[in-house]
Amino acid sequence: MHVVLGQLDIAWEDPEANIRRVGEALRSLRPRRGSWVILPEMWATGFSMDPSRTCGEAARLATEAQRGWAMEFGGRVLGGIASQVEGKPMNRIVGHDASGREWLAFAKLHGFSPANEPAIYAPGSGVVVCDADDCRVAPFLCYDLRFPEVFREASALGADLMVVAANWPARRDRHWRALLVARAIENQAWVVGVNRAGADPHATYAGRSLVVDPTGVVRADLGEGERWLGLDIDITEAARWRAEFPAWKDRRPAGVRLTGGT
Repeated sequence: MHVVLGQLDIAWEDPEANIRRVGEALRSLRPRRGSWVILPEMWATGFSMDPSRTCGEAARLATEAQRGWAMEFGGRVLGGIASQVEGKPMNRIVGHDASGREWLAFAKLHGFSPANEPAIYAPGSGVVVCDADDCRVAPFLCYDLRFPEVFREASALGADLMVVAANWPARRDRHWRALLVARAIENQAWVVGVNRAGADPHATYAGRSLVVDPTGVVRADLGEGERWLGLDIDITEAARWRAEFPAWKDRRPAGVRLTGGT
């Protein structure tokens, strides 16, 4: 499969500018039919804690843009879009296919408490795994990366590709890289992490979007700044590596025992 990573320098709370920028980049790149275009968390607005700026008109415009690009280029577009779901604002990643259909939707499980996100955006109800193009994909958002148990759950459901869309600050960049590699190694799956670049009123972002193979080898690192990259990956490498080195079969449920004191 062919993945296209869009490492954007997101214009703060300006969906029209961001939609224009992504559209221009895609028309310049001309992704081949069947490609998966992956965009960062809240790519149309930046990581804003103002639902009136992220979940209303911005969400509508971003959704229409993703649907249009998927149809125009004959592939799949996955990107972070905050939106109202049953009256609640949620930070989500949504995917559209070449017919314009929404085929994937996942709401962030772990709100970023240092930014007060849990008080603003309702959490998702669980891990999502979807089949598409001979691939089983599990999407996640940013802070979810710090919680390996949800990736393990996706692995148990057969995910061979895990996508992480993020606004991950530069000051914790070494954590971003280490955790993406760890999630690939421990789950023997492809991991694609797409981060934003640039700065917003609250943080700077190093980018450093990565593609990591099921053995933990980094196949692509986009470095700093706004960049786009298309890369072929062989999704069957996950199954081959699991068969060759079946560590996943040896997993045992971890019991918890509290001890101490008399």
